[in-house]
Amino acid sequence: MDVHENRPTTIRSWSPEDRPREKMLLKGTTALSDAELVAILLGTGTSTVSAVELARRVLAAAGHDLNQLARLTIKDLTKVRGIGEAKAVTIVAALELGRRRRQSESSEKIRITSSRDSFEQIRGQLMDLTHEEFWVLLLNRANRLIKVRRISEGGVAGTVADPKIIFKFALDELASAIIVAHNHPSGNMTASQSDIDLTRKLREAGKVLEIQVLDHLIVCGSKYLSFADAGML
Repeated sequence: MDVHENRPTTIRSWSPEDRPREKMLLKGTTALSDAELVAILLGTGTSTVSAVELARRVLAAAGHDLNQLARLTIKDLTKVRGIGEAKAVTIVAALELGRRRRQSESSEKIRITSSRDSFEQIRGQLMDLTHEEFWVLLLNRANRLIKVRRISEGGVAGTVADPKIIFKFALDELASAIIVAHNHPSGNMTASQSDIDLTRKLREAGKVLEIQVLDHLIVCGSKYLSFADAGML
């Protein structure tokens, strides 16, 4: 039992019209509110509030923003009154499944034709992080996506990306081009001098190896900066 819970009120004890599970079965997922969907994950409320009310507390802690909810850690969630570790783990796991679904590859390799295409392939990995990570998209000669790989992870202020590791992955996959990306948890989309210097190094190394560096993305939540679009390559 969660440490914050005592004599939980189960969904089964509610009247039929207030049961999110039954509502989903009768009307489908789109008929449920965000709070009702979270309530299904929680399963129970507490001795004083229902699971739906508890779900509303969780959403309020994230400003009723699902993107912000995905950024909350287990520790953050357990600060919500009525949410113990088990419930927090369930919420985080469900959001991670949604993130992985967005990142799952289709049977046909995706063709990258713009910075937006690149962003759509990497946003799920970077947009909710509270620390910096550096990733690379590996492309074949037709600019179709071969694989997405994480290069490094760091702290809130930055992460180190080694060009040797980046191009090792590219050579291992026989990639003809790469797109690199990292996030700024601060939300500042301005490229730092180190970002600019690294991009220049990668372009120079790519010329020697005949692996073109097509773009460098800086991801800030649901927005991004493209070096290619900004004329910075």
